[in-house]
Amino acid sequence: MTEVTNAREPAPGDSATQAQRPAVHRRISSQLYAGIFGAVALTIVASIVSWISFSNVDRSQKRVSEESVPELVGAFGLAEFSNALVAAAPRLTTAPPDQFSEISAEVSDAQAQFQDRLEVLLRQNPDNIHVQGISEAADALERNITTITADMPHFYSLSRQIEGLQAQIPTLHDEVKGIVIPAIDDQLFFQVTGYRNFDSEPTDAMTRTSGDELLLYRHLNELQADVAQASELMGSALIASEADFVEPLIESFESAEDRILISFSAIAESETVSGLGSAVGNLLALGRGDNSAFQVAVDRLEITERQDSLLAENQEIAVDLLDEVNAIVQAAQSGAADATENSAQTINTARILLVIISAIGVAGAGLISWLFVGRVLLRRIGRLSDRMRTLAKGELEEEIEISGRDEIAEMASALEVFRRHALEIQRLNLVEQLAQELSERNDELQEVLAELSQAQDQIVAREKLAALGEVTAGVAHEIRNPLNFINNFSAASVELLEEMAEIYEELIDNLSDEDKDLIEEINQDLNDNLERIQTHGKRANRIVQDMLLMGRGGGETQMTDINDLIHEHSLLAYHSARAQDPEFQVLLEEEFDPDMGQLEVVPQDLGRVFLNFVANAGYATNKKQKELIEADTLGDYTPTVVLKSQRTEDGAILSVRDNGSGIPPDVAAKIFDPFFTTKPTNEGTGLGLALSNDIIREHGGTISVNTEPGEFTEMVVELPLTRAKSTPLADVAEDDEAEEEDAEDDDA
Repeated sequence: MTEVTNAREPAPGDSATQAQRPAVHRRISSQLYAGIFGAVALTIVASIVSWISFSNVDRSQKRVSEESVPELVGAFGLAEFSNALVAAAPRLTTAPPDQFSEISAEVSDAQAQFQDRLEVLLRQNPDNIHVQGISEAADALERNITTITADMPHFYSLSRQIEGLQAQIPTLHDEVKGIVIPAIDDQLFFQVTGYRNFDSEPTDAMTRTSGDELLLYRHLNELQADVAQASELMGSALIASEADFVEPLIESFESAEDRILISFSAIAESETVSGLGSAVGNLLALGRGDNSAFQVAVDRLEITERQDSLLAENQEIAVDLLDEVNAIVQAAQSGAADATENSAQTINTARILLVIISAIGVAGAGLISWLFVGRVLLRRIGRLSDRMRTLAKGELEEEIEISGRDEIAEMASALEVFRRHALEIQRLNLVEQLAQELSERNDELQEVLAELSQAQDQIVAREKLAALGEVTAGVAHEIRNPLNFINNFSAASVELLEEMAEIYEELIDNLSDEDKDLIEEINQDLNDNLERIQTHGKRANRIVQDMLLMGRGGGETQMTDINDLIHEHSLLAYHSARAQDPEFQVLLEEEFDPDMGQLEVVPQDLGRVFLNFVANAGYATNKKQKELIEADTLGDYTPTVVLKSQRTEDGAILSVRDNGSGIPPDVAAKIFDPFFTTKPTNEGTGLGLALSNDIIREHGGTISVNTEPGEFTEMVVELPLTRAKSTPLADVAEDDEAEEEDAEDDDA
């Protein structure tokens, strides 16, 4: 048993401790070295077993890779190209004449590749009877292919001759027939009527019915029949399927030829038929000699029969060739199977040995872990670890006690020193921690104070906006009555001036030129002043109307085609701008979703929104065009406004995009504020976008702006497919309408 003592901090001059340290290190190291050596020994044994097993497997694999696999590869290569050789003969016999050279070259290439594979297999297995059998079968196949290749040009030549004869025989037969048939008809007509022709006198009945005339008529008919038979015999020979069928046809042709010559000799004495001799001679010449129709047919049939025989022989050779190839494949597979089985047995033996060695290693490791590591090291290290965790939690009062005289005991002594030092440091850190917490609390209070100040500013801003809204509504109501007076009286003044002009026309002859000029000048000035009063009165009335519309709707909801609404109000904005500035130009592009359909909206209000958007977009593009023209940098710039609509599952997305000068970020944040505008005072009130924002919110949607300074601005409206029920300020609208009616009554 190891002596148990309290751990303490070793003094620098403790000579006994210094003297014991080498013995302590040797004791732990000797135990660790013994365990490691045992593990290394088992690893070496396992490595030796694995080396032996891998060597056996390697020999088996070499046998497979150097013997079986090359045989299999060679056999498969032979099988592949043997199929090409077997198919070569049918390909050659059925090849069209224009493709024969190409197919012949392919067959030659297949023969060469087959010979290469066969030579490799012969070098690897020179004494193999199956390889010798493959070589003999391949030689026979190649001889037959060579014979067929040599016959095919002659076969094509004979086929062309037969095609020519098949066309020539009917032609010559028709030529003979064209001479004989009229002659038969003339002879029959002569025997019946006695006329050779209509210009001569008729022959008496005794003469035209004499034996010579009847014999001439009979020979003409026999000649026609024999010529037809000769032509049919030659045609039959050309389409015969076997050479033996041609010989009887030749004998029949010779008989028909003899009869034709007899009939022709009898007819030739008569002068009634001319040109018949050459026509009959040309036809009969096709059935005579070595190039006759019969001989050409026999030659081609002999080639065909020889090719059929070679094809049948090739089929038998192909069966033998494939049997030999299969035998080689089976032999190679058998060798590979034997080598594989040997490898499997070796692997199984190695597995058993490795399992035994591993079991011994695991048992040894378990004993070492339980006896030395578990009971001597880990238990004491666990106690030391538990004590370190308690120190980490701040429990520094309890002393550290670990038994033993080894390195673990020294670690415990060192940890005890750290514990004592930590106690001192803890006292110092406590004060520092308190100061840090106080500083963090101060920071939190500062943040809360800033948030309160920001909230107070927001409340004040909201109260200001509410007061501004009330003031705006009040001012609008107060201004409307005087504006009605101004507008009504200016209109009445115009009517009075028109009446004065009528009176002036009646009295013009009684006035001097100076009075006329003075009156016309005063009339013109009054008209100009009234026009200015009406223009600015209408502008002021529009501002008041926009201010009143900030808090109320503009009509009842109804199902509206959104694409049509945007289209109509974009054209309205365009023509309005054109009316104010004849030089105004902008290209309107529409990219509408055909499935957009209808939405439940207030068409007057929503139309006002897009009227405002398109007007602003046209203003921006027109302004940019003028600036580019002034700077002489217009280039290919074209003012363009793109109108888009898109229907989604949740709603509708509507946008108006222009290629104007864009909006700076600081300005884009304010464009929906009432009375904020970047236009000159006489061109904008600053209420258009604010009113548009209120209208879209009343419809349950949102407005957003996408812009890039100098490039584009895009106003995007998102609306729900089904409008939420809202409570428009109808009472306010009715009060405003009542006030307007009262003001009109007062004006009247």
